[in-house]
Amino acid sequence: MTAYAGLGSRQSATAPSVADRVRHRFAVDGVEATPAAVVQAVRSEPGAAVLGDTAVLRLADRVRDQLVGAGPLAPLLADPDVTDVLVNGRAVWVDRGAGLQRAPIVLGDHEEVRRLAQRLAAACGRRLDDGQPYADARLPDGTRLHAVLPPVAAEGPYLSLRTFRHRPFRLEDLVEHGTVPPTIAPVLAAIVAARLAYLVTGGTGSGKTTLLATLLGMVPPTERIVLVEDAAELRPLHPHVVALQARTANVEGAGAIGLTDLVRQALRMRPDRLIVGECRGAEIVDLLGALNTGHDGGAGTLHANAPADVPARLEALGLLGGLPRAALHAQVVAALQVVLQVRRTDRGRVLESVSVLLPAGEDRLATVVPAWRRGHGAGPGATALARMLAVRGVTAPAVLRPPVVTP
Repeated sequence: MTAYAGLGSRQSATAPSVADRVRHRFAVDGVEATPAAVVQAVRSEPGAAVLGDTAVLRLADRVRDQLVGAGPLAPLLADPDVTDVLVNGRAVWVDRGAGLQRAPIVLGDHEEVRRLAQRLAAACGRRLDDGQPYADARLPDGTRLHAVLPPVAAEGPYLSLRTFRHRPFRLEDLVEHGTVPPTIAPVLAAIVAARLAYLVTGGTGSGKTTLLATLLGMVPPTERIVLVEDAAELRPLHPHVVALQARTANVEGAGAIGLTDLVRQALRMRPDRLIVGECRGAEIVDLLGALNTGHDGGAGTLHANAPADVPARLEALGLLGGLPRAALHAQVVAALQVVLQVRRTDRGRVLESVSVLLPAGEDRLATVVPAWRRGHGAGPGATALARMLAVRGVTAPAVLRPPVVTP
């Protein structure tokens, strides 16, 4: 034990100087910091002679993170439980699914945090400086980055990183984690099998993308899924998926490709299921048009605090595309059938309700009617949803069928 303690003390005393010299060497020489090159550079340092192979590799990983990666934030981003990492100046906060908690990470002064933000933005081909003090980008591993520099960030720099997990979930996983009640899992499976068009709605970080990707994994393998996304997040367990991703303008302000253009391109790619990762603009008009011209079974996500807010949100987006209110509601009623509301709680993310979109009143405006709500059971829309399923040849699960009353 004494020998190991001595090695630990020598490593702690030597490692920082080795790391500093290696970082300086790569910065001066302009050599690409590949994993092999970093390991070789660490081994060539005189101070590394007392370090074992494990310590050298660990130090090399840390040096490379500081050269081309997320530096001190790398361990948090590698944690499979972490969904968000937030940097407020020098303070670091992390969300592991149960709310934000302060992380014991030392970042250095504001200038070091600024360099970290600029390095991450540059790795994504984004400009981040005094002339362009904010950037929205995606790191090579899929992590979403948003950074803001002073003076826009009053006490910044501010960094917001949302991790991307490569492991997709199955419906059984969501049931096991408590996200979907066991009695409602057959309802979700029936919605997919019946090719009903649906929206997954909820607030930021409520699990909309996770639920949508899970449901897309249940699409028959004989069908082709075409994804249209602002940022590539959906990775369903399906053998035939093609993805289109929007592109922001370059540093000259040219070359932007938006979701509206991509939806139109997707329609020419023979989609069996057209999916818009997040409806946030005028692309909703093209999506509704597509769903009304034989492309049933489509889906997307939408920010909405409650199911009742969905028609108003769709109205606002429709206006961006020049679609009048009456026409928008007519399109919605004909194109969309189901709304799945998710919510983030202290215990995790849960499916809050399953609702149907039905016309109401003389104007036949789209109205959200709950078919099932957590803690309440079947709602007034259960019969309508069961009927929609039956029309498409799918038997409604028991939770949607009214109890049989015997005399």
